[in-house]
Amino acid sequence: MSPRTSSRSRKKAREAAAVPKRPFVAHHLAPLHEILSEAESKKVLEALATPAERVPKILLGDPGLKTDPRYEAMRESGEVLVGRLVRVRRPSATAGEAVAYRLIVPSVGGD
Repeated sequence: MSPRTSSRSRKKAREAAAVPKRPFVAHHLAPLHEILSEAESKKVLEALATPAERVPKILLGDPGLKTDPRYEAMRESGEVLVGRLVRVRRPSATAGEAVAYRLIVPSVGGD
């Protein structure tokens, strides 16, 4: 006689909970994201001569932000990231390196 499926599913759930969470590893095609300090963000906005509302947005929960090694430490310390700029560096065949900026906005889930 085989065990009931409900006891098997509970056993699998316990085993899955015991497995430690794997650290984030960025994909080799994901461009480097660099979170700027508040002072750097202001300087960049002044250099671009544009208000923060006109800069393209990026969600706080976006996986691309995890390519910055300081991201997890900033979140755990409770540092405010919403409203800061992110510098995204992409390799470019014509320019060598293309730099874009994104404004961090809160995620829908309330991150």
